[in-house]
Amino acid sequence: MHSIAGVLDAALASDPHAPAVEAASGVWTYAELDDRARRAAGALWSLGVRPGDRVAACLPNDLDIVAAFHGTQRIGAVWAGIGEALSAAEQRELREVCDPAVVLAGPRCHLDGVDLDRWAALLARDEPVPHVDPDVDAPAGIAFTSGTSGRPRAVVHSQRNLLLPGAVLVATRGWGPELRKGDSFPLTILNLMVLSTLLTAQAGGCAVVMDRRDVDGVAHWITTRRVTVWNGAPAQLYDLAARPDRDLGTLREVWSGGGDTPDSVREAFAGTHGLVPRATYGLTEAPTVVAIDPPGTGWRPGASGRVLPHYDVAAYDDDGNRLPPGELGELRLSAATTGPWAGRWRPMLGYWERGGVRPPEPGPVATGDVGTVDEWLTVLDRRKLVIIRGGANVYPLEVERVIAAHPDVARVAVCGIPDDRLGQRVAALVESTGPPLDLTALAERCRAALAPYKVPEVWSQVAALPVNAMGKVVRAGLPDLVRDHC
Repeated sequence: MHSIAGVLDAALASDPHAPAVEAASGVWTYAELDDRARRAAGALWSLGVRPGDRVAACLPNDLDIVAAFHGTQRIGAVWAGIGEALSAAEQRELREVCDPAVVLAGPRCHLDGVDLDRWAALLARDEPVPHVDPDVDAPAGIAFTSGTSGRPRAVVHSQRNLLLPGAVLVATRGWGPELRKGDSFPLTILNLMVLSTLLTAQAGGCAVVMDRRDVDGVAHWITTRRVTVWNGAPAQLYDLAARPDRDLGTLREVWSGGGDTPDSVREAFAGTHGLVPRATYGLTEAPTVVAIDPPGTGWRPGASGRVLPHYDVAAYDDDGNRLPPGELGELRLSAATTGPWAGRWRPMLGYWERGGVRPPEPGPVATGDVGTVDEWLTVLDRRKLVIIRGGANVYPLEVERVIAAHPDVARVAVCGIPDDRLGQRVAALVESTGPPLDLTALAERCRAALAPYKVPEVWSQVAALPVNAMGKVVRAGLPDLVRDHC
């Protein structure tokens, strides 16, 4: 297994002048990215960063963040992205968790650190850096969990695990130098580094780093930068499905990630733009994609694709027993034991806590998701989000899928609210971009598709549901939001 320092080598040998990354401020060839990564490594070394130190970056989606990431890896330091959209208090919290030696601070960073002017001056000095031979199994990146509830956890991954998803996806999807993969999610999310520059480098293709997430901006990027594969959130697909005026003709594949994608959104997008979005299931602890629809048009309604060949995923009961294919239980993840990718995947190194790595529990990684696995992987819901109504389990995602099928529903979140008699009642918060919704009709839709105890008893229409950087609904505080709108 080569290190991230060597991930550019094949492209440098075959075509050093091919585009490696394109962003708002320009295009770098592989030779230019290699040079900028070397300069970034020297700049960090001059700032006192040494192997094992953390480098925190709160930077916009542009060329600088890509070079800084590669430079960090070349000196064996540990990368930690801090989202620009976070509040000052949230950014401080993440800094306190990872305790970085250096913070690279962009214009929306609330932390003290090296600003972009000083960073540019350091890069221009072309500081020397000693040869470092990073251990591919040592800590290399910290991925903060999405924080849908409670305090985010800091998941630690090695260079080995950061490189493996790209290698598997490139091999199984047949990608090569023609790949131009566009991403509009923030690259401060570690999974996005894995799925952009590390993936495209292994194909010899180009990472297209978008700086806009709105429907017009995304469509403009796709068209003008000739994006062939684009990774978007369900809400973005929903918006683009309603825009037949946008030409997305360069696309050969569209992924939907960051949340459950209603079948109706897939069908609507395909009807408008001629491509069936490929559903994905990902996990920060993996890292990134665990299952994805195969290339082409095949898919199963309600499913999140097929498990990638370096993983073994199965459902387990409450006693930790593996269940037969197709039975419902908690999904757990381990390395594949058969096939060409057997034994290649390693579990995450653990969680960064108090200046060190706390190893994970032994055995298959518990995802916290309830679902089934046969030929396809299907997620019913997050285990910890289950609503217990009068002793019966209600999985919010199951209810949300029914409601989201309505064409005027942009987003929906279902949660439990306290009830003296039942323990919890089912509540639904619905976001719509159109006229006021007929909530009575939505309730009838649910009654036609669900058992009576699963039908929401409390309904609220909201202007916008709270979401994080990945487009996932932030579920902490949803009961309070229900109360405020009732």
